Amino acid sequence: MRVISVNISLKVGEIKNPVPKGRFLTDYGMEGDAHGGSGRQVSLLARESYEKSEKTASLPWGSYAENITTEGLPLHKLPVGTRMKIGTAELEVTQIGKRCHAGCAIRDLTGDCVMPLEGIFARVIRCGEILPGDSIEILPR
Repeated sequence: MRVISVNISLKVGEIKNPVPKGRFLTDYGMEGDAHGGSGRQVSLLARESYEKSEKTASLPWGSYAENITTEGLPLHKLPVGTRMKIGTAELEVTQIGKRCHAGCAIRDLTGDCVMPLEGIFARVIRCGEILPGDSIEILPR
């Protein structure tokens, strides 16, 4: 269970681009990201979700507008309230899936989008940095 990419965008609704690291701020989200301060502070999606379709398996990380791309953890099966330590930050799962908005770039490109079913959202409980390669630890309740 690890991070394979940390991604950011300056505008809502845009594909996010990988960055070397992200700083995650308590009750805000990723510093500099368009979704910072919103109800869905941090978005996460697993590599395994990309691989469910041949059309999306080769897309670059961040294509679903996720802040953190992971591998080895079925994110969408985590219950709301699950806490995770990633890098030096601590996150709490607040939402599983979302409603896809009109004009979704991925849906237009591929005809489908896994984010509504398998993407998750979290809030930042403890600020810190997250880098590609960081392990993900599920914290006890």
